[in-house]
Amino acid sequence: MNRPRIALTLGDPAGIGPELAAKTLSRPGVLEQAEVYVLADLTEVESAFRDAGLPMPPVGEPAPGRITVLDDGTAPAEPPAVGQVSEAAGKRALHQLQRAVDLAKDGRVGAIVFAPLNKTSLHLAGMREEDELRWFAKRLEFDGTTSELNVLGDLWTARVTSHIPISQVAQGITADKVAAAIRLLHGVLTDAGIEPRLGVCGLNPHNGENGNFGREEIDEIRPGVEAAAAEGIDVKGPFPSDTIFLAAKRGDFNGIVTMYHDQGQIAMKLLGFSGGVTIQGGLPVAISTPAHGTAFEIVGQGIADPTSTNNAFDIAVAVAGSRI
Repeated sequence: MNRPRIALTLGDPAGIGPELAAKTLSRPGVLEQAEVYVLADLTEVESAFRDAGLPMPPVGEPAPGRITVLDDGTAPAEPPAVGQVSEAAGKRALHQLQRAVDLAKDGRVGAIVFAPLNKTSLHLAGMREEDELRWFAKRLEFDGTTSELNVLGDLWTARVTSHIPISQVAQGITADKVAAAIRLLHGVLTDAGIEPRLGVCGLNPHNGENGNFGREEIDEIRPGVEAAAAEGIDVKGPFPSDTIFLAAKRGDFNGIVTMYHDQGQIAMKLLGFSGGVTIQGGLPVAISTPAHGTAFEIVGQGIADPTSTNNAFDIAVAVAGSRI
């Protein structure tokens, strides 16, 4: 049986990422679903399982029930201090992410899963892009439409704008960008084996109230929705952003396109913080990660919840598996 090939990194070594990776790899049956290539030195993997209080699975060439550790002998003599932001931790995380990208570009893996990162450590280590999505896009030499997608249970979200100041959001919303975000979310859901039913948020209070509170809904958002619908995509909107998630909760939509970062993130995290996944949407390789941070305050306690990491892994397997 052809199994999808997944590259897994331990994330920021100062955070809970190694523990989460060990817990995800210890789930019954998970190593039968996919070939898992762990990007870390063997000593780091052994430490991760030890800290998680779990026995390490067999290590070797790809086979059901085994992990393949791609040890390149670069582990630092002294690991970065845990629970702290540092250049050393950022460099270690970026090193393994670059190796994962190289595997994907060479066609050796179909998806990448990375444990939580710390953006401050990444920037101290030299990352100049505003976020991981742009970092991946640059290294994959991809200049098409991208969007950070968020997944919680059966609900997926995409954004027209993301990591920009609120003062710049309105000027970043165009009909073309709205349609592109709809197409992207439709495509990723389809790749995951899900029939998309999409809704689109308005930007202004009360959906602009027929232009009384802004014209973005009339001039840009609705034309973008109509353009995507004309292509056969099941999409409706725009709808007021303070009620669209209620409609999704009752099952009207399984995907929502929001206009800016917190418009979707606040709603998703209120619906359920544990279990959320972030997908680097639009890239030529499936890339996913838990939708939470490094949780420095609980490092080493063995209590990190692996639900989001489990879900990120499962989505990567589903998407990569659909492309085999």
